[in-house]
Amino acid sequence: MQLESLKMFCDVVETGSFSRAAQINHVTQSAISQQIRSLENHFEQKLLSRSPRQVTPTSVGERLFRGCKEILARFAEVEQEITEEGTEIVGTTSISTIYSVGLHELQAIQKTLLKTHPKVNVRLSYRRSDQVYDDVILGAADIGIVAYPQPRAGVDIIKFRDDKLSVVCAPTHPFASKAKIAIAALSNVPFIAFEREVPTRKGFDRLFREMGVELNPVMEMDNVETIKRAVEMGLGVAVLPSATVQHQVAEGTLVAKPFAEGTFSRPIGLLVRKGKYLGRAAQAVMEAFNAAAKAAE
Repeated sequence: MQLESLKMFCDVVETGSFSRAAQINHVTQSAISQQIRSLENHFEQKLLSRSPRQVTPTSVGERLFRGCKEILARFAEVEQEITEEGTEIVGTTSISTIYSVGLHELQAIQKTLLKTHPKVNVRLSYRRSDQVYDDVILGAADIGIVAYPQPRAGVDIIKFRDDKLSVVCAPTHPFASKAKIAIAALSNVPFIAFEREVPTRKGFDRLFREMGVELNPVMEMDNVETIKRAVEMGLGVAVLPSATVQHQVAEGTLVAKPFAEGTFSRPIGLLVRKGKYLGRAAQAVMEAFNAAAKAAE
């Protein structure tokens, strides 16, 4: 049994067509049929069900398909490891990230990469938190970035850093003249919150409950950018990561105040699929993350 046979089998399953699999592998349809027949003889099992319109795997074929995909993926990783040995670090690393981290904190990491590994590129996808997990598990992203990371099957979580939180308001709001804001004071003013299913909202709700404060949000948004716009318009106050409002604070469109009770923060984690080999380009990106985390300490 050869890897070539396993790949052809997987191509047939994924395309549902012998002719399409033949095109992908630049061989004749007869050659594909011969390889599949050889596999079926080897296992003494029917692996594919054929119909005039489509080819589908049998239950045995489905199990073989899943195992073959893992074998082929691991072989590709080994090939990449061998190819990369002793060569300059070159490549593209895909990162799936929530908006508030991707838009405001990855610029410094990209600058670091430009200096240390100029031929390493980063491709960013801005996603909701649950989509980031899916991207990492399904292999659509090499690295994921989320707030309040939660254990999930198939994912390793690597601590990145903690985001300091601030109370954010418009310059005309009464909070703007205060040195610090007590958490209890947030229950007495219109509050702009994240949507209930956003992990940052759940983390904030736990914090408020622990402090004995109950909030009644007047608006709920799905990302930090829309929350900032609402606060700038004077529609309410919000609690946001300090890093996400630095630009607006510098321009004078928002004011960020510390908590009277002390410093609060939200954890940021990096996600990597369990057992996944990270190529040298992805490893260089992870090193840049580590450097950024140390610089922020």
